[in-house]
Amino acid sequence: MPTPHDLPRFDAPFDGDLQADLDLALRLADAADAASMARFDAPDLDVRTKTDASPVTEADLATERAIRGMLETERPGDGVFGEEFGVTGDSVRQWIIDPIDGTANYLKGIPMWATLIALSVDGVPRVGVVSQPAIGRRWWGASGLGAWTNTTDGGTRRISASRIDAVSDASVSFQSIAQWRGAGRLDALERLTSAVWRDRGYGDAWPYMLLAEGRLELVAEFDVKEYDIAAHVPIVLEAGGRFTSFDGSDSISARSSLATNGVLHQDFLDLLHPPAPTETSR
Repeated sequence: MPTPHDLPRFDAPFDGDLQADLDLALRLADAADAASMARFDAPDLDVRTKTDASPVTEADLATERAIRGMLETERPGDGVFGEEFGVTGDSVRQWIIDPIDGTANYLKGIPMWATLIALSVDGVPRVGVVSQPAIGRRWWGASGLGAWTNTTDGGTRRISASRIDAVSDASVSFQSIAQWRGAGRLDALERLTSAVWRDRGYGDAWPYMLLAEGRLELVAEFDVKEYDIAAHVPIVLEAGGRFTSFDGSDSISARSSLATNGVLHQDFLDLLHPPAPTETSR
């Protein structure tokens, strides 16, 4: 398997046909929605604490099991990397799953959570589905197949990132102050929020999808795992945006993310990583 330093750019050309994989990912999302909604807002929901102090519910486990069960039948040769049950299989094709992204919202009965399903090929996320069944929304995309969402009338709509080209006109989501403080980046957050038109901490998967729909120009966060962001990559890229780590590398294992409308990506990198001051001679 390639290391992060050997991986191609996220937007490297792909000459395969991903339609069958995207169709499967959408059916996986249907099964996941059924499993997760069956226990959403249940008064007797079983909630436990994992070794990393994060919560896990019975629905997280049931949802990942539902996805893995289908993959075992339909893609037995593919690898799987899920938040709750780790890595199985060894293949250049790996399904990356977060059964419930936003478990804290889920267990509180707040409908802003999502199931994230991605297919990575040779280390690059090529298929992504983000499903938020509690609000009836879903987004999907695959390399060369565009980025899409559902509409209120039951149809589908192709989505695209904004073309805003000035940082001062941008609307951004920084996720949470605690994340930036923990990463030692509060100074960068101050520069960011002082430079843009509007800043909010929407949280979890939703802001990435708002960006893909052209409603935000930047989403950035820290302390993220591969399963937190892999599904967003092909959707954002197919919408015309750009997705890297906070430091600008094309890696989902860098524990940070920086998604933009593409037009402003370098401008945001420059703003967040100003050159070190040089000593002036006396």
